[in-house]
Amino acid sequence: MPIPDNLTDRFDGQYLDGQKVGDVDWPAIRAAAVTPSDGADLGFVTRALYVGAAGSVVVDMAESGTTITFAGVTAGTFMPIRVKRVRSTGTTASSILAMD
Repeated sequence: MPIPDNLTDRFDGQYLDGQKVGDVDWPAIRAAAVTPSDGADLGFVTRALYVGAAGSVVVDMAESGTTITFAGVTAGTFMPIRVKRVRSTGTTASSILAMD
């Protein structure tokens, strides 16, 4: 089974697919550098974000779409949040990775 795109939440119901991927507490199987954008969603719904350089991170949460600001995120932080977008407006952190 291919990895679903951003339109499919592969953790919905925390199922096990043919790749043995399902529970949200399992290790990530892919990561991608994030370019914050106010107009474009990430390529997939995240399992977590990694913040390499300190600052604020503004995200749209995966299920609700609510925009949330995480202020004062320190460098080297893994944020166990499921988001569909990292916004450029208000995001001052950098070296952000999306993990799934």
